[in-house]
Amino acid sequence: MTPLPTGLLVHLSGPLQSWGERSRFNQRDTSRAPTRSGLIGLIASALGRGRDHPIGDLAALRFTVRIDRPGTLLRDFHTVGGGMPRDLTVITAEGARRGAGKRTVTSERYYLQDAAFTVLVTAPDPTLLQTCGEALRHPHWPPYLGRRACPPNAPLLLAALEREPTMSLLNLPLARTSPGTSTLRVEFRSDAPFSGPAWPPTPENETDVFTEAQDDPISFTPNRSAYRSRSVYRRHLDMPASQCGGLGVGYLTSLSEYLTVLRTESSPASP
Repeated sequence: MTPLPTGLLVHLSGPLQSWGERSRFNQRDTSRAPTRSGLIGLIASALGRGRDHPIGDLAALRFTVRIDRPGTLLRDFHTVGGGMPRDLTVITAEGARRGAGKRTVTSERYYLQDAAFTVLVTAPDPTLLQTCGEALRHPHWPPYLGRRACPPNAPLLLAALEREPTMSLLNLPLARTSPGTSTLRVEFRSDAPFSGPAWPPTPENETDVFTEAQDDPISFTPNRSAYRSRSVYRRHLDMPASQCGGLGVGYLTSLSEYLTVLRTESSPASP
């Protein structure tokens, strides 16, 4: 019988990602890391839940995000309705058509280019983790990274862990090239404090950063979506550059080797 998982390791990378945090009207922003609402939405979609389906059980999920590659910010100046006859232009809130000179609707949409994240998913109920892991391995609908125009370039689920999950997150190869120095600074974001024996103590001259974000979803129901605020904890760790797995085939090779060792250590010893 396969043991129930203690956590899930998820890889998020692609040419573009966009994790809206405060998007309003014509300004469509992106957070610098996956949001809680985006991650829960990704899992809900993999489970085959529509936007009007309950997500209360997924509130128990906890996420710790490791920023392997922060990527760069891309601004897309977007237009709708330009050059179209009036009967094909954007409809106003009152149901009328826009007049001459106002037919083109503009917006600014922001994306992360070439970013990569490793996400540790945990929960008090291992059965919930097992269900989410199976859905991420075989998603009901095609997954996307924040917006439908942002497909991932690799499978989402790296491993369903059977050991202490934080240590696996800390030791997993980084999806990036080496900076040419002995160490590199890596940012972690979590919706819970960085506690437990796996986390190194915070240096005396540093503190974990605490902020808040309005991205904890209550409902995704169209026109009635609702979110509450939640705590965001941030920590930076100096990690060995030798942990950089590179890109492309190099990263896949490093990842495969690490996961093979992980599975071997998790397997019960032969009698």
